[in-house]
Amino acid sequence: MKILGVSLGTKNGNNDTMCRVALEAAKEKGAEIEFIHLLDWDIQYCSGCVACSRGLVMGKGMICSRQDDFKAFYEKVVEADGVLFVDPIFESGATGLYHSITDCMGPGHDTGMMKMLDGKLKEAGKEGLNPRYFRQKAISFVGIGGSDWAVRCETDHAMFALSPGWKVVNNEFFSWCKDVIMQDDKVERMKEIGRNLADAAQQIIDEDMQVEGSEKTSLWKGKEGACPHCQGNNFYIYPGTTHCVCELCGLEGTLEIVDGAFKFKYDPATEHHAHDILSGKFLHGQDIFENEGRLMNLYKDPEFKKRKEHYTAVCEPTPAPSKQK
Repeated sequence: MKILGVSLGTKNGNNDTMCRVALEAAKEKGAEIEFIHLLDWDIQYCSGCVACSRGLVMGKGMICSRQDDFKAFYEKVVEADGVLFVDPIFESGATGLYHSITDCMGPGHDTGMMKMLDGKLKEAGKEGLNPRYFRQKAISFVGIGGSDWAVRCETDHAMFALSPGWKVVNNEFFSWCKDVIMQDDKVERMKEIGRNLADAAQQIIDEDMQVEGSEKTSLWKGKEGACPHCQGNNFYIYPGTTHCVCELCGLEGTLEIVDGAFKFKYDPATEHHAHDILSGKFLHGQDIFENEGRLMNLYKDPEFKKRKEHYTAVCEPTPAPSKQK
């Protein structure tokens, strides 16, 4: 059983330290451990070229136009049975680097769309994708903040697990952490998070758990969230209504007060639309396939070309100072 710890903080700073606290606890549970300080890796931002989604839905393969370390990082994550991310909190949310790896996971590593590719490859008489891509994984997140500006980071962090449909074990944040290594309660909590992750990873191994078929299995060890489906606590409320959407799993419903606490209520008949389970991913993949088809046809449309040419001619972008001679 292998646990990978990933820190996105400064070298040997609080995030590195707290990640190692959890890894040590996982090692004591029998895990092999590995640590990555992600700022040492060349991770470029996603340009939105959609080569990845087109490659999947058209059966061409797993494609990325960026030539950086993300592919190697993804393989490290796939090799592990459990993964822990420890990320500094920036303006109440995740770091820019964390957003970059989440964007790179995106549709290009979405289990539903990868299943579509796997099927197309096999239909063409080719070898399918490596089965390990479809194995379930335990994953936990911790945000480390220097103040109490922190409440958006849980949703930001959990988005990384959404595309592959991996099981979140713990997802939380610590505030006022400049001296966190001296705060015994938080150090002990990190140890518990490490032990929880090792236990969940072992359960996945013991049950040979795959993403497909494990939709109803929960490995959650944190506090109960407002959304009973994904444990999310962030919602978009449509102005002037009681209608809201869970910002993590995408289910729609209402927030109601039950036993003195907000609870998210949704129609169980709509749960198959949730973004973090395979049925919702297949629906999303079909939407992308149809939208890409419409766009390809639009490129041949004279009116489309006319409008593009008109607005392209309105102005030129300002050159980047670093690229000017």
